[in-house]
Amino acid sequence: MSFEVGWSLWLARLTSFAANSNLLLSYLAFFLPQAAGGVPRICILIFLPSILAIINIRGVSSGAIFTDVCAILKIAALFLFAIAGLAFVDWTRFSNFSITTNANWGGAILLVLYAFTGFESAVVPAAEVKNPRKAPGWALILALGICAAIYVAVQIVVVGTLPDPASSERPLADAAQKFFRPAGAGLISLLACVSVLGNLSGSALVAPRLTYAFAQRKDFPALFGKLHRTYGTPVTSIILFSAASSILAISGQFVWLAAVSVIARLTNYAVTCLALPLLRKRSSEPPPLKIPFGTVISLIATALCVWLFSQATWSDLRVFGLASLAGALLYLARPRS
Repeated sequence: MSFEVGWSLWLARLTSFAANSNLLLSYLAFFLPQAAGGVPRICILIFLPSILAIINIRGVSSGAIFTDVCAILKIAALFLFAIAGLAFVDWTRFSNFSITTNANWGGAILLVLYAFTGFESAVVPAAEVKNPRKAPGWALILALGICAAIYVAVQIVVVGTLPDPASSERPLADAAQKFFRPAGAGLISLLACVSVLGNLSGSALVAPRLTYAFAQRKDFPALFGKLHRTYGTPVTSIILFSAASSILAISGQFVWLAAVSVIARLTNYAVTCLALPLLRKRSSEPPPLKIPFGTVISLIATALCVWLFSQATWSDLRVFGLASLAGALLYLARPRS
């Protein structure tokens, strides 16, 4: 059970890497329209994970620095877009807003959740931060609050400036073209590419360490625990992630891959929410950060995860089920001694 939880986290990172690779091509097509399809698309989706794999095989520091720089540019781009775009919003578009009862709200919420996933990665190095018993919890709450505010502002700008945002392949660039003109749209597209590239770099850095950890704990074939002779990095795990992400990115589209990624993460979230009351009951020490009605919130969050599972399509659930079965087979191939 615990292995499948860890395996689903690896699957979530794999599918999000493939989904964001397709998203990167959408914005890259602003400069190179040929990148959106055909042989150029396939070549880019093979070349990109390969380059990131080489960077990470050569060491952690270079990949981490590149990810940090991209993250700073990403936040700056979103702030620039949101602050500048609010001045050009046509607020009358929101005055006639009405709720459509027959819309697929569950499917929409499932994809909205994709924008917030990944926050759980912040707790991985929690033992290395100051005041680790309390700081990570409040940091997560604060970071998610800031992200929500930025997302709402960006969404208002897109809906308030684009006539039909749902039909746009590059909504940020198309919206920026309305108030920044073509030069500004090109800048936003470039920053979007850098933003997504930073996300891909972070996934390429972290995800292979999961299968490496599986192998180190003898829950995975020993091959994936081997280190590079020169650089000391988990070379087999890095190559596995690079090859699998290329195959998925070439064969899938953004929305489908994002949905599968969310389903995989919901597995982690649901089990974590169920585990919290049990772990608190078993622990002899008081919890380091106790939120009022924590047990009730955990149960509500678990119910929300189950409801979101029910909103996914059978094809997405079938893909996740087959991927979980593949993980089980690899688990059975683990060392017995």
